[in-house]
Amino acid sequence: MAYRRMFRAATVVCAAVMAGTVPAGGRAVADSPVTDVRVRPVAAASSPTPSPSPDPFKGLSADQIADRAVSATQSATSLRMAGRVTSDDQPLDVDFSLNDKQECSGRMKIKGGAAELRQMDKITYMKGDERFWRVSMTSQGVPERQIDATIELLKGRWLKITPGQAGSRDLSGVCDLKALLADMGKDKDKDKDKDERGELTRGPDAKVDGTPVATLVNKKPGDGTTTVSVSQKGKPYILKMVKADGDEPGTMVLSDFDKPVKVVVPPADETVDLSKLDQGTRT
Repeated sequence: MAYRRMFRAATVVCAAVMAGTVPAGGRAVADSPVTDVRVRPVAAASSPTPSPSPDPFKGLSADQIADRAVSATQSATSLRMAGRVTSDDQPLDVDFSLNDKQECSGRMKIKGGAAELRQMDKITYMKGDERFWRVSMTSQGVPERQIDATIELLKGRWLKITPGQAGSRDLSGVCDLKALLADMGKDKDKDKDKDERGELTRGPDAKVDGTPVATLVNKKPGDGTTTVSVSQKGKPYILKMVKADGDEPGTMVLSDFDKPVKVVVPPADETVDLSKLDQGTRT
């Protein structure tokens, strides 16, 4: 199913952040307390309800509804992506708002640590609590002594990563909405045997946060079941994706389509340039 690639975006975000926090030479990034860092709970769909009359998808196959949903979601200039995905038995919580200008603002949680990320003018700013940075640097094999020193250096500050610096390439795609949505349309599964890619069917209608939706269900052998909720009101945006069992199960909710994304650049005196970490000085 093409748009399951977007469901994996939460894992991609966390992986890019984790990989992008270690500058050249094996040194790592650091921490600062994040106040009120929370991933808002994902609203669960209510019990199935009768579809609205008339049904906007009447007479369409599940595949045709999916095509409309992908096209509509691809047309969005901005959106919010929030939810939880489990990868390698670890829950990853994300809550990101991003637009088609490669600007974004969001929060994430992993292994008990939390971090905030902002991106504007191709510059990334990151601010994590001690637990987040310690987990990040430990996963990259950074010595404990260097971890402690870096955390102390960045305490209460944002890490500033500019294009060309270590990790900038990993982080550049985190807020690229156009690339993310474009990838939804690449359905390589169509070239596979039907038994391998599973069969897409329409399930019972439901609601997501009060909006009536059509549900599309894909059961893929060996990779669990994915249920996608498509709005029956207004544009047929994808509003919710739930993956049960298989690799990276979880729930992702999309909302705030085409709404402005506000990104506040941290003050210069609250940032530490990535290049300064190896020098042991602050900006």
